[in-house]
Amino acid sequence: MAGFLLFCILAVLCWPLALVALILFPLVWLLLLPFRLLGMVVAGVFELIGALFLLPAKILKALL
Repeated sequence: MAGFLLFCILAVLCWPLALVALILFPLVWLLLLPFRLLGMVVAGVFELIGALFLLPAKILKALL
């Protein structure tokens, strides 16, 4: 809601800049999407490595 209010204020004060922002926002979002997906993959790999390191401790805890 705050973003929309800021956009309305920008549209009133400087409408060409608001139009440029309206056009460029989806393009920037599309350009940044692969980096967001890469971040999710890296986080998943780190969780997998952490689980692999903790697996022997969890097995020993379950046996004892």
